[in-house]
Amino acid sequence: MAVRAAFFDLDRTLIRRSSALALAGSFQERGLIGRKQLAKAAAWQVFFAARGAGADTVRKAAEDGLMLLEGMEVEEMRALVADAMEPALRPLVYREPLDLVARHRERGERVYVVSATVQEIVEPLALELGFDGALGSLCEIADGRYTGRSLRACHAEGKAEAVRGLAADEGIDLAVSTAYSDSHTDLPFLEVVGNPVAVNPDRELRRVAQARGWPILTFSEPLYPVARRRLRPALIGVPLALGAAVWAVRRRAA
Repeated sequence: MAVRAAFFDLDRTLIRRSSALALAGSFQERGLIGRKQLAKAAAWQVFFAARGAGADTVRKAAEDGLMLLEGMEVEEMRALVADAMEPALRPLVYREPLDLVARHRERGERVYVVSATVQEIVEPLALELGFDGALGSLCEIADGRYTGRSLRACHAEGKAEAVRGLAADEGIDLAVSTAYSDSHTDLPFLEVVGNPVAVNPDRELRRVAQARGWPILTFSEPLYPVARRRLRPALIGVPLALGAAVWAVRRRAA
């Protein structure tokens, strides 16, 4: 019997904003980013949300951003994510995708989060929400610290390749599996399964979904409507390897 699975993108699909932005306050508190970096990241996020960005731009930005993790202890990252889970990450989760997760599980299907965000952020969030696992971007680690070198960038075709690898390892039949995403840059990820679904799609993904007859869903209801978030006003934003492309712009301008 074929093993089926459902794959959920993270930012703006499973949660309502960038996971990187949600962790910005925590990174600033630990001295990893400053106010100017927050301002640049916030400006880029406005541009990105309004106009989008090509797959190559997003991939290059994330790979460049990995350099910012150089020297950071992996355990420090894990502690940061654990501390931010309740005040910053859980309040961003949509209810609708978790309802779908429950339905997929009822049918005996496995469920995974797949994101450009680094593995050490995606994985604990996925496990917290009851997923079977997660695929995120991988940064090389040596002596318990990030080197800043990219091992796997889960963007565009890289995200599709990661899903194919997991499917081969776990015996998952992608032809009968499902994928959910909001971005046209995830077209390779959506196309790798037999049942692609557009969620809160950007303009280009909506056009493609309508042309190909893919389902289009809207997620809007927070899972924890009364939760209070610990967020910084206005300038909450950080690129890092977590998916914010402002660093690509910054490096090209230097």
